[in-house]
Amino acid sequence: MEHCEHVMPVEHASSLTRWYRRLLQNPARMLNGQVRDGMVVLELGCGPGYFTPEIARRVGKSGKVIAADLQEGMLEIVRNKIRGTDIESRVELHKCEDDSIGVKEKVDLVVAFFVVHELPDKEKALKELKSILKPGGKVYINEFLMHPPKDKFGEMVDVARSLGFVEVERHRFLISRAIILK
Repeated sequence: MEHCEHVMPVEHASSLTRWYRRLLQNPARMLNGQVRDGMVVLELGCGPGYFTPEIARRVGKSGKVIAADLQEGMLEIVRNKIRGTDIESRVELHKCEDDSIGVKEKVDLVVAFFVVHELPDKEKALKELKSILKPGGKVYINEFLMHPPKDKFGEMVDVARSLGFVEVERHRFLISRAIILK
């Protein structure tokens, strides 16, 4: 995807994996009921892999995580994090292109945690995501409560609806809001 001035630089990746983040954004709690054994999950904007290990555990040995990011440096952090672990074979690292996500494989679920606000062309990105979803596939978007503001989050939902997505669920966590689209 095209670079946006708000993309988290690799140099600040450690701020995304601090110990206290588990208190505010617990991956197990946030993924509960969404990721299941055997799924193919695209983790859009995986960053340093905060959610990647939990997704990989949940998809099991027959599933797969496509951890996608625009920055090779973020993917290198994920690579180092999973190297030699039992989940390494379940994680495929994918570098997004400057103007597209570039994933060709059909997926059961897209998780986009704290990243959609960074996308410069949300309509284009959502169209691309829709094209790679398997029948019945879902997109799970989670964003901070304050950034983007509620009206911007609503605009993104309106764009998704205009593309034919249907709202399945909404969730609110301590510091974020989430929507699941089908």
